[in-house]
Amino acid sequence: MVVKKSIGDILFDILNTVFLVLLTLITLYPFVHVIAGSISGPGALIGHKGALLWPKGTPTLAAFGLVFRNPNILTGYKNTLIVLVLGTAVNIIMTSLGAYVTSRKQFAARRVMMFMIIFTMYFGGGMIPRYLFLKNYLGMGDHLGSLILPGAVSAYNMIIMRTAFASIPESLEESARMDGANDFVILFRIIIPLSAATVAVMILFYGVSHWNAWFDAMIFLRTRANYPLQLILREILVDDSTESMTMGMSNDDVELLTDNLKYATIIIATLPILCVYPFIQKHFVKGVMIGAVKG
Repeated sequence: MVVKKSIGDILFDILNTVFLVLLTLITLYPFVHVIAGSISGPGALIGHKGALLWPKGTPTLAAFGLVFRNPNILTGYKNTLIVLVLGTAVNIIMTSLGAYVTSRKQFAARRVMMFMIIFTMYFGGGMIPRYLFLKNYLGMGDHLGSLILPGAVSAYNMIIMRTAFASIPESLEESARMDGANDFVILFRIIIPLSAATVAVMILFYGVSHWNAWFDAMIFLRTRANYPLQLILREILVDDSTESMTMGMSNDDVELLTDNLKYATIIIATLPILCVYPFIQKHFVKGVMIGAVKG
């Protein structure tokens, strides 16, 4: 049976479509602008103001070649990948352990622990105590560990994962215990596989956070060899630090390519996380809804 739409439904569909198209264009415009700027011809961007929807001048990939000449970019990639892989692994393990403990009804102190976790969402010691603690007591004043340990567990992410774990039937856990499984076996071989969508969302949240982080690196790190990619990107964009990419070039040539280099660096720093996102995005809605609906 075909249901005929009312005028109100048709009008809503039209307005909704127009709104979504406009939202998509607004979202895509920064990417289009940066891509067009990165491949524009040398000197074509000097004095240019306003939107870029296509390259100016003769398109060229020269800026990308110069960016990869910068040794700091490769070092930044290495450091960022180290923080990303190790940091996300620590995040998932610690968050899973905390979520599992606080989701078990047989754990008597779970309410007290949840109060302590939620408390940290509203109150914190501040940047200076954290800096002094990491530097003076843990000896991580100039160490990549200072970008991992302080954020080992996100209270918000732990609450979402706890809710997902709590939605799994207790009968599965009881059956596993009857077969001799301990808590670690139950967590890593039953609970986590059944919560794969939520775990994928946590990996996305933590991974993007590590990839984009720059403030903590600016505060804690002093050795350039430890700089992550985003801190290198900040230097190039904010401080106009392009010397390592333009060595041996005349001042005139450097001036012609300065803007192109900035745009190319943004793309190189952003593209990897954009390529990974589509593979995890399919789990995003399901994983978040589990934490939002169940309770």
